[in-house]
Amino acid sequence: MVQVSRRALFVGRFQPFHNGHLHAVRKILEENNELLIVVGSAQMSHEPDNPFTAGERLVMIRNALSADGVGADRYMLIPIPDAPAHRVWVSQVESQTPQFDIVYTNQSLTRRLLIEAGYEVRGIELHMRDQYEATEIRRRILEGEDWEELVPPRVYKYLKEIDGEGRIRDLAKTDSVNSND
Repeated sequence: MVQVSRRALFVGRFQPFHNGHLHAVRKILEENNELLIVVGSAQMSHEPDNPFTAGERLVMIRNALSADGVGADRYMLIPIPDAPAHRVWVSQVESQTPQFDIVYTNQSLTRRLLIEAGYEVRGIELHMRDQYEATEIRRRILEGEDWEELVPPRVYKYLKEIDGEGRIRDLAKTDSVNSND
């Protein structure tokens, strides 16, 4: 049952946004009427563990939620870069988001920082975690294995359009030019 005027916060890197993330969003919206989706490490891109830009991650999420029938009035997407120190991260989030009532995360540092700041923090039910994990998706791409069923169809289509597979493969290669300097 949705509670009146309850706004939740969900933080992730979404590298890429996958079916486990979509499952989490659905569950959180069953308990809350609005969701702030914080795209963390927004300054990171073009690295093996962070291949996509914040803008690309926003498009992935918006495409997936739109195709899933989640109305744009139910969520906000907010990119937030990493803070220079863990202790100031919560205030950085607070200064860049509307007020929120509850936080959903399974990440231990995020959980600890938000609990210490006085927030109610709940874990997220992990849905098929052995498959729905960004690390597993990137691994499958590197190994040339099928990964299409691990992400929402619109995310798959978008990553194909921007050659996300090629980027992940290129970023995993050793930079032979720099090694010869």
